[in-house]
Parts: sequence; C-alpha cells; structure tokens
Amino acid sequence: MITPSQLLSVPQETYGTLRNYVGGKWVESRSTDLRDVVNPATGEVVARVPMSTAEEVDEAVRVAQEAFRSWRKEPPVKRARPFFILKQLMEENLEELSRTLVQEMGKTISDARMELRRAIEEVECACGIPSLMKGYVHDTVSPNIDLQVTNVPMGVFFMVPSFNFPTLVPLEYMPYAVACGNAYVNKPSSTVPVSQVKVFELIDRCGFPPGVMNLVHGSHDVVDALMQHPLTQGFSFVGSSPVGRQLYADAAALGKRGQVAGGAKNHFVVMPDADLDAAVAGIVSSFFGAAGQRCLAGSVLVPIGDVYEPLMERLIPAAKAMKLGNGLDETVDLGPVVTQKAKARIVGMIDRALEQGARLVLDGRGVRVDGYPNGSFVAPTILDDVTPEMTIAQEEVFGPVASVIRANDLDEALALIHRSRFGHTGILFTSRGATARRFQHETTTGNVGINVAVAATAAYATLGGMKETGFGDLHGRSESVLFFTERRVVVSRWG
Repeated sequence: MITPSQLLSVPQETYGTLRNYVGGKWVESRSTDLRDVVNPATGEVVARVPMSTAEEVDEAVRVAQEAFRSWRKEPPVKRARPFFILKQLMEENLEELSRTLVQEMGKTISDARMELRRAIEEVECACGIPSLMKGYVHDTVSPNIDLQVTNVPMGVFFMVPSFNFPTLVPLEYMPYAVACGNAYVNKPSSTVPVSQVKVFELIDRCGFPPGVMNLVHGSHDVVDALMQHPLTQGFSFVGSSPVGRQLYADAAALGKRGQVAGGAKNHFVVMPDADLDAAVAGIVSSFFGAAGQRCLAGSVLVPIGDVYEPLMERLIPAAKAMKLGNGLDETVDLGPVVTQKAKARIVGMIDRALEQGARLVLDGRGVRVDGYPNGSFVAPTILDDVTPEMTIAQEEVFGPVASVIRANDLDEALALIHRSRFGHTGILFTSRGATARRFQHETTTGNVGINVAVAATAAYATLGGMKETGFGDLHGRSESVLFFTERRVVVSRWG
C-alpha cells in the first residue's frame, strides 16, 4: 500500500487504452476514435479512452437486460452481499484510488480521500437495501380483503455522471439501482474515466452476476444510444442544467424516467453579527476549495451592511495565502481546474465581468506554478462591485471565483437568491437564531447551510435542488429506491 508521504514521489501511472466492462468481462472497444485523458497538473497524457460504437452500446444493454431477468428474482439480502465486499475493497484501496483521482482530475489528495470516503458511505448505505425498499400492508381494508404494496425492480438503467466527482457520483446512484434488482450501464465522463475503471476492477472481484453492472466509455453519442435504446428504463445525470434539461425532455418523450442534478449559483450570505474568522475560513473552503468545481461551492458572496470592510480585510489575505500545485503534494491547498479548456472558459468569464463593470480585487489569471508549466491552474479570484445583471452573477463559473454583491439587509440578500434561476444551495453565517430560521424557511434553495461552508448531505438522505438545479422529484442517494422501482399494489381476498 502507498503511504501518504510517498504519494508525490511515486512516478505517475499511465493506464494505456481503456476497455469497456460488459457481461463480467473487460473487452476492447472496436472504436477507432480514441481521446486523451490528461493530468491537468502536468499536462501529460495518462490514458486514452475510446468513444464506443452504437453496436457496443446495444450489446451492453442487451447483456444487462438478460442479467436482469434472473437478478431481479434474488432476495434483496442476497443482492446486498456483494456490496459489503465492494465496501471493504474500496477501504483497502483508498489511497491508490485517491491517487488515480488526483492524477486525472486535479483535486488535492485530501479532497480525493474525502470523495472516496463519501463514495464508500454510499456503497455502505446501499447494503441496507432489504430495509430501504420494503413495502407496506394495509390489513383488512374491507372484510377479508388486504392491500399490499411492494417495490419491484424495472430493468436496465444508465448513468451520465459529471467530471468533478468521478468516483463518488456514479456510486450515488448505481448501488441503489442494482441492489433494488435492476441492471446498470455506467458511461463515465470521457474527461476523467480512469477512476471508474479502477472501481469496476474492484466490482469485478465482488461476485456480481455477469451483466448486472457494466461500463461503456464514450461521449454524447453513447448517451444518445442509451437513451434511445428500447430496453433502457431511465437514467441519472449530474452536470450542467442545459444538458440536463435536454436529457430530461428526451426521457419524457420516450416515456422513461430521469433524475437530473443540474447547475448552481450558490449565494454565501454573511451577517454583521457573524463570527468573521469562521466565515472567512468557510468562504475560502467553499469558493476556492476543489478549485470551485463543486455544485455545492459558493459563487456569490453577499456581505450585509457594515460587515463588508472587516470581512474583506480578512478574506483577501486568506485567499492569497492558498498554495497552488500538484494535488499529490500534501501541502497544496488548491490544484488545477480539470482541463485547459475549462481554464480558458473561467478566465473568459472573469474578463467579461471586468468589461461589464466589475472590479478585480484579487486576480487569479495568468498564475504560474513552479515545476508545472503545462498545468491548467487558476488562482483564487475575487471580483467586487458585481451587480445582479452581470453574466458572472447569473451563470455557473465552476472555478475558484468569488463575485461580491453587497446588500443592506437580509431582505436584499433573499431577493438576490430568489431571482436566480438556480436553486441549489444557500449559505448563511450569523449568530442569531431568528435570522437563521428565517433564512432557512424563506430561501429558494434545496440545500441550506447555517454557519457551515458546504451544506453536504449524507448517503442516507438526499440532495436538494430547486428551480433549474434539479429536474425530477427524486434527487439521488437512498431516496433513489423510489426512482429505481415501480410500486405494485396487490388486493387479495382470503375468506
């Protein structure tokens, strides 16, 4: 096992051309369209990923459908047992999995470990499927007549995950679907596919029947083929709202189920009575941690009244002090953004904000990191004098950028949140319970944080998402049991 102190000194792994996992076997894709997977810190190619063909998608779905026929008949307690093995294997391989995650996505090793820990919790939660999917009975609804409701699996589902949590996001959905008795096809992000390959190498050792869990690489063509396939029942998606909206509409037109987690424009409100040391620590973690590439990340900072001056006096030096570098370095606070394309988009949004009248307080563009001239780094950036009409105040940046919009009171702060088309997360720092309670009840976001930097949920709960942040009414984790099953009502008479 690689120890944490050895991580940076170990040579970068290369993974060659990635393979699909279909029917319990690793198979070479027949596609000639291969794309590079690049370490965003070094600019080096770590793998090549195939854009699988429509024929390969059809094969994977049909294999999954065949596996479903017998898997659905297994008792839930038996379906859960391989996930106990997967949990243990992930525990044993946590450091290696974390290192892979850093090399393909760029986050710091501490962030990678936290992602793996949360992924393991999702698998652990799915082990409780015998309780999670149990139905209910209404005894004697009429003389000698009982009414019974059971949750039954439906068939083949598929996943379209985001790039920012390539290990965690598929495991927020796939274990629940499979433990409920369905079969599954995962199409990992083609930008960061290696992490899921490593997870499926562990899945291959768990004893799942061949075809129950499958992995097919590709891009939008593979997603379209999965969506259009007559044997798929529905999908889960995490990504941008425009793409999610289109996929949700496609699924509805085809009579399929869809659960979609979309974009965010999260507001971080700081009241004059807040603990400023805690608030600044929270802002740095929320806005700049993971290079701002989290749906739960802060994006718009809203200082209330007189708190502006003392808050900024603390925030600017704290943001400047963040150390950029290769995420494998234990002392690094901030790694690169995921690709050079993402860097160019983020820098472009900063440039546009300046053109529209924002004032640059801290500039993270053009940063150079010693030893990593080809890295896609963006340092913490703070834009002041932002107005709600500016693009930077409305659109998702997904980078380490804080847009400051001052407000006179909580009413103005809530109005800013209400006018946003996104409804992911609202954060409030205050020392007054009445203020916190009002914010909790009146903010139009699915996730609310009070004196916490990131309003992260738990595997046994769900993830909130209002307005254009979420499409569908079941948003993942253990709540997905209802998404991955159909309710069967049985009315019986025994005289």
